[in-house]
Amino acid sequence: MDSIWLSGAEWLAVLRIGLGLWWLESWRHKDRKAWFERGTGIQWAASIAAKHRWNAVRSGFEVMVAPRPRTMAYVVVYAELAIGLGLVAGFLTPVALVGGLLLNVLYFTLMIHEVAEQGQNSMMALMSLVGLFGMSWQSWSLDGALGLFG
Repeated sequence: MDSIWLSGAEWLAVLRIGLGLWWLESWRHKDRKAWFERGTGIQWAASIAAKHRWNAVRSGFEVMVAPRPRTMAYVVVYAELAIGLGLVAGFLTPVALVGGLLLNVLYFTLMIHEVAEQGQNSMMALMSLVGLFGMSWQSWSLDGALGLFG
């Protein structure tokens, strides 16, 4: 594989780190006090799910998220932080990439009628797939330094 300036593995590391920074920005800009104390994030998602065109999304939200809004707020917020840190540091990278991919698929599905959300989540999901199948932890990562994941 030919590439300019960096090796192919290093470019994949740049992609992985950039995706991690995107997740960290998503975490950073959340008003955690509003999410945890007032439940604004889950309330907003509930309003989207309630009028979703797919019954599976409405009923899935009612079964999984609605009964435990505070717990789910913590799960969402700290999952974004963990994914971002894992990708930037390259620690447990395949786990972080799969976790991020799953969150993006969930976000994409919930926000299927929002063009901006579709674009962001589809691009982040694509980056996760490229990072995963390109084994982006081979360069500039704790996984590589520790000899994890081959």
